[in-house]
Amino acid sequence: MLTGNNIKGEPLKVEYIVIILAIIIALAGILGCLLPVLPGPTLGLLSLLGIHFLTPIDIDHNLLWILTALTLLVSGLDYILPVWGAKAAKAGRYGIWGSIAGMIAGLLLFPPFGVIIGAFAGAVIGEIYAGKQNKEALKAGLYTFLATLLVMVLKLSLTFWFVWLVITESISFAFG
Repeated sequence: MLTGNNIKGEPLKVEYIVIILAIIIALAGILGCLLPVLPGPTLGLLSLLGIHFLTPIDIDHNLLWILTALTLLVSGLDYILPVWGAKAAKAGRYGIWGSIAGMIAGLLLFPPFGVIIGAFAGAVIGEIYAGKQNKEALKAGLYTFLATLLVMVLKLSLTFWFVWLVITESISFAFG
């Protein structure tokens, strides 16, 4: 076990500092699911890896591999699914690029929910610009909105799982 001294000269276990930081990082991951500036699931995974490798807490290696794969999958879907949503609504090139531009504009102008609203508005504006009827443009926007919402739910679910694992494993270590 790693030890040091606190201000009073008493032994301080570095493991507890790592655990506190891991919990803070995992909780920041939840914010990252809503604010695209932070990689939510990645922060959750890093916090779990931190307590696994930097403390005596042992997380099952198979679980770590599965969670790493899920993090990569969800992170990839974060970029792909909204575009697939637009394509599923038969959006054209302008609708797809509009949804991407809208996500970026929404992120910059109205974080965190501007990403969802921006993707919707961008797809609709792009489709109207391309000459499609309002009904078709709204369909593209709705599909893009739903796909973006689905990704957010997936990211939040995975990140809450990370927070739960970090906290429960830390409590077991501290009080078990």
